[in-house]
Amino acid sequence: MNVLVYLVPMAVGLGLIGLFAFLWALRTGQYDDVEGAALRVLSDDDIEPRPGES
Repeated sequence: MNVLVYLVPMAVGLGLIGLFAFLWALRTGQYDDVEGAALRVLSDDDIEPRPGES
């Protein structure tokens, strides 16, 4: 039972660290362009055609 004295504050502290990290990511614009990265993977603009292909 004495271990709860250590585990509960550690769990709350880790939760607050995660919350602050998420808020920091929101504030710095990490989630501004969610669709762009997904669509950029599908584009093949940087691939040059092989010789003999049209």
